[in-house]
Amino acid sequence: MPKTVATAHQPLAERLRPKTLGEVIGQQHLLGEGMPLRIAFESGQPHSCILWGPPGTGKTTIARLMADAFDAQFITISAVLGGVKDIRDAVEAAQIAQGTELENASGVGGGGRRTIVFVDEVHRFNKSQQDAFLPHVESGLFTFIGATTENPSFEVNSALLSRAAVYVLQPLAEADLQQIVAKAQGIGAVPAIEQAALDRLIAYADGDARRLLNTLETLAVAAGKEKIEEITDTWLLKVLGERMRRYDKGGEQFYDTISALHKSVRGSDPDASLYWFMRMLDGGADPRYMARRLIRMAAEDIGLADPRALRLALDAAEVYERLGTPEGELALAECVIYLAMAPKSNAVYNAFNEAKALIKKEGTRPVPLHLRNAPTKLMKDLDYGRDYRYAHDEEGGFAAGENYFPEGMRAPEFYRPVERGLEIRIADKLRELKKLNNQKN
Repeated sequence: MPKTVATAHQPLAERLRPKTLGEVIGQQHLLGEGMPLRIAFESGQPHSCILWGPPGTGKTTIARLMADAFDAQFITISAVLGGVKDIRDAVEAAQIAQGTELENASGVGGGGRRTIVFVDEVHRFNKSQQDAFLPHVESGLFTFIGATTENPSFEVNSALLSRAAVYVLQPLAEADLQQIVAKAQGIGAVPAIEQAALDRLIAYADGDARRLLNTLETLAVAAGKEKIEEITDTWLLKVLGERMRRYDKGGEQFYDTISALHKSVRGSDPDASLYWFMRMLDGGADPRYMARRLIRMAAEDIGLADPRALRLALDAAEVYERLGTPEGELALAECVIYLAMAPKSNAVYNAFNEAKALIKKEGTRPVPLHLRNAPTKLMKDLDYGRDYRYAHDEEGGFAAGENYFPEGMRAPEFYRPVERGLEIRIADKLRELKKLNNQKN
C-alpha cells in the first residue's frame, strides 16, 4: 500500500502510535484485563488522573486513547511552554463543546461533548497555575489528565492531587521494545537488524520507546543514504558514535553496569565502585538517574548502620541539581566512595519486606481500644484511648510491658539489627527494652 504524503513525513513515533487500547505495548499492570485503567476505559466514565512515569512509556498515548474512547475533545497544554492563557483557552473550548456558552446566551444547550485537558509535564506549572484547574475539575467541565516524570506527591498541589487518581507507568521491558522494533520493520520503516545491534539498541533505549523510535529513524535515514540492507553492530557504532559508547568493550547491557556498581558498593570496594560509576557517566548515563540509584543504595544496603549515608546521598543529588555537569558529578563521586566505605546493613530493607508480606497475607486486624484516638465524648464513652500509658510519664520514658500490636497477634520481630556501625548500639537498646518488657510481664 503506498504511503500518503502526510504519513511519509510523520515521525516514526507518531506513525506507530497506537490507535486502540489493544495496540498498546507495555503497561499491562494498568491496561491488562481487569486492571485499573482498562476498567476505567470500559466504564464509559472518564475520570481525572495523573500519569506518572519515565519518558517514552506511553503517557500521551494513553491520554489520547482515553479521549478517543469517550469521544471527547482532546486539548493538549505543555506546561513547559504554556501558561494561564492556555488554561483559559482550554476552559473556553470546553465550555463551547459542552454547550455552556450557548445555554447561557440563549437558554439552549449545545451538544454536550466531553473534553479532556491533557497537561504534559504538569510538574512544571507553579501552584497558582495548577490551582487554575481546580474549579473546572470540580464542576466537571472537563476531565484533567496530567503527565509527569516527577513524583506527584512533591510536584503536584495536594488539592489537585486529591481530585485525581495517580497511575504509575513503568519503563518498557526488553520484550516490549523488541515488539516496537518489529512493528517498525513491519511497516517497512527500518531495515533488517542483526541480533548484536538489536541488543545494543534495546539496551540504549533503557525502557524509553520514544528514544528507541527516534534512534531507529536516524538509522533508517542513514542506512537509506548508504544503501545498507542490514544494520550491523559495527555500522551501528560507526553511525551513532559517542551516543552508543556506554555499550563498548564487549557490549555490556546498561543494567549489567549499574548492577556492577551496586554490587561493588555493597561489597565495600571504593575503587571498583568509582570505576563502574565513571564507566556509566562516560557512556552517557543520566547523572540524575545515577543519583537516584545512590539514594536507593544508601537505604537498602547501609540503612541504620550509618544514617548519614542517606542524607549524604540526598545532598549529592541536590548538589548535582544546582551545579549540573561536570561540576556536580564530583559530589556524586564523593557519595559513591562514602557509600562503599560505610558499614553495611540490610536490616531495614528486610524488615520492610517482611512487614509488607505479612500485611498482604493477613486480614485487617482492629486497632486495640487503648491505642485509638478519642477526640469526641462518644469515643471516650466507648473506651477509645482508655488505659493508654503515656510513655513520657513512665520511668525512663518507656512504658515497659505495653502492647502496641493488635490483640491476639504475636509480636513479630521484623527488624533485626546487624552488629555493624550504629546498629550495634541500636541492638543493645533493643535488648535492654526487651529485658524491661519481660520483667514487667
